[in-house]
Amino acid sequence: MITLADIQLARETISSHIHRTPLIHSSSLSILSGAEVYLKLENLQKTGSFKVRGAFNKLARIADHRVIAASMGNHAQAVAHAAGKLGKQATIVMPETASIIKQEATRGYGAEVILHGEKFSDALDYALSRKDAVFIHPFDDDDVIAGQGTAGLEIAEELDAIDAVFVPVGGGGLIAGTAAAMKALSPRTMMIGVQAAAATSACASFGGHRVCERVPENTIADGIAVGKVGERTLALMGKHVDAMFAVAEDTIARSILLFLERKKLVVEGAGAVPLAALLENTERFRGKRVVLVVSGGNIDFTLIDRIILKGLMTSGRIGVFAVVIDDIAGSLHAVTGIVGSQKANILSVAHDRTTGDVAIGKAKVVFTVEVRSREHLASVLAALRDRGYEVRGAAPSPAELL
Repeated sequence: MITLADIQLARETISSHIHRTPLIHSSSLSILSGAEVYLKLENLQKTGSFKVRGAFNKLARIADHRVIAASMGNHAQAVAHAAGKLGKQATIVMPETASIIKQEATRGYGAEVILHGEKFSDALDYALSRKDAVFIHPFDDDDVIAGQGTAGLEIAEELDAIDAVFVPVGGGGLIAGTAAAMKALSPRTMMIGVQAAAATSACASFGGHRVCERVPENTIADGIAVGKVGERTLALMGKHVDAMFAVAEDTIARSILLFLERKKLVVEGAGAVPLAALLENTERFRGKRVVLVVSGGNIDFTLIDRIILKGLMTSGRIGVFAVVIDDIAGSLHAVTGIVGSQKANILSVAHDRTTGDVAIGKAKVVFTVEVRSREHLASVLAALRDRGYEVRGAAPSPAELL
């Protein structure tokens, strides 16, 4: 089991290869949450995530020239980058479902990329079966854990009187190392792990005191969608972690949007879960000094528009609703006039006169509107109902209303 001395040695090993990332105070997120919020910006780390800390620490201790790893993205890029800098050849096995952007980023660092299987576990099993290179585990390795723990050293050295540190958890490498460092230097600080509710192996394992496998569901926090926490990482979590939270997809999307809007930071879903956990537990941490470890910024930009839309809807800034109107000239104009009079901005209109859930002679019109808040949307809907229109409430998407 790693100690503070192991983490301090890791820092000596990797300091010339990584950034000491900023730890900043956020006034806007402090006001929003009621806590005193600081952000550890690992999204500004080399390769866009904390993973290079552990990758450099592991590869620096390997004499072999060839290494192999399995990853959905961040570990892949970290190992590829570290291998290139240290004069080694990296092979990265990724599931066929890994995003093309992350595949190409990994190749861009000089690694050979092999696509194998549909799930991360398939890629992991194949990488483990290869005997022609040293396997670099993404989290369940003492050198990797010690490298990730250097983020905890930086937090403890730069800020005192910390009440809680929120850390994303997939396989557990980041929280295992960070918690080991923090508890050695600041025993009073609560260490809180955060998972997506769609991928809760670490939560189940932490509560059950044994490794529990959970097949991840789809989540925008794909960087922590890991089906099984590590044996080493769970042992460290059991010793140093105080609590585990699981957060909803809507809150993760809202958090990504808040980072963009309030801090002008690009944060991936995994990096946003600490803020999501704080937002879902504001009363518990009101007035507390907290640090959110923003673990990475490698968001898939082919999905970011949908994530932003989901975040806007979750925060009450975009509303989607259907209105049943007479299928005659001028009816749509009358409805848009009411919406406009309420100062809502119409983003799109979908008109359907063939749907089976309205009478002949009627049509259903689905509006997507920009509003100031949920209260503003409610006033728009009330104004339509006051004029006698049948309104069929908010929904996740126009397609689901049609």
